Amino acid sequence: MFELHWPAAFLLLPMPWLLNWLLPPARVPSTALQVGFLDRLEQLQGSVPPVTPTRRRWPFVVIWLLLIIAASRPQWLGDPLPISISGRDMMLAVDLSGSMEYDDILLEGEQVTRMTVVKELVSNFIAERQGDRLGLILFGSSAYVQAPLTHDLQSLNQWMEEAFVGLAGRETAIGDAIGLAIKRLAAEPAQSRVLVLITDGANTAGQVNPLRAARYAASEGIRIFTIGVGADSAQPGQAGLRDPSIELDEGTLVDVALTTGGEYFRARQGADIEAIYRRIDLLEPALRDSGPRRHARPLYPWPLGLAMVLTLVAAGIAIYRRRHAR
Repeated sequence: MFELHWPAAFLLLPMPWLLNWLLPPARVPSTALQVGFLDRLEQLQGSVPPVTPTRRRWPFVVIWLLLIIAASRPQWLGDPLPISISGRDMMLAVDLSGSMEYDDILLEGEQVTRMTVVKELVSNFIAERQGDRLGLILFGSSAYVQAPLTHDLQSLNQWMEEAFVGLAGRETAIGDAIGLAIKRLAAEPAQSRVLVLITDGANTAGQVNPLRAARYAASEGIRIFTIGVGADSAQPGQAGLRDPSIELDEGTLVDVALTTGGEYFRARQGADIEAIYRRIDLLEPALRDSGPRRHARPLYPWPLGLAMVLTLVAAGIAIYRRRHAR
């Protein structure tokens, strides 16, 4: 199906004639003697073929029309594409504080850092959320939005892979991360607002108290699932690290989750994240009304290219006539 995406561009069609009518004639200063009937003399001598004003103007009229057609963005719409949208809107808040460098967790038999495990967990989580809108918040000493709510889960996963420990500071601003997520989710359907917060420590920075932020989230109908990352005891070879999760404030994370109607999970290894997968899948989605989408093939390069060709031809003819007249 043919469609003009910006048909209002045709309102510009009479602009050259309006400018010609409204603007005063250009004044060209010249010291040479001008003969008003020079063109007629050249035509009588046979040096230049007679060219009427209409023949001179029609190429420019066609070029202008082609430019207007290109500006209107013609496109060919294909058949409607199937859309599968659940209506869930979720923000992921991931801790990038300095303690995420601890290598106290076993992943597939290999001792790795907490950041490595979190990236693995988030990657799997994103893969399970086909049809949902996800956003990403990264926090350390401060919190910021790395990605707004989007269906582009591939880009979201890429942004998470590019994150690194210390990117947002070395401390942990859990309350600020919750507050930022509330701001992003506040305008979304009440039954679909979810925050998944992943951290390995306690709130040591920021301006917002986590429990106060959780109470405000509960009043807005936002459910928070919290995940505490870290092993219960040191792995072999870590004699100097008696309790690797001593900084993890599980009490606050539990209170934040219960206050908002969510749940708290402990990620000691990669398999633990499956529990939160199953729990979030039980949420009742608020379906979003979305119109049919079609694959659009742009057609504007054709009139634009034709206008360029005609411009070059007209310029070549004008140069040829001038040289021939001499």
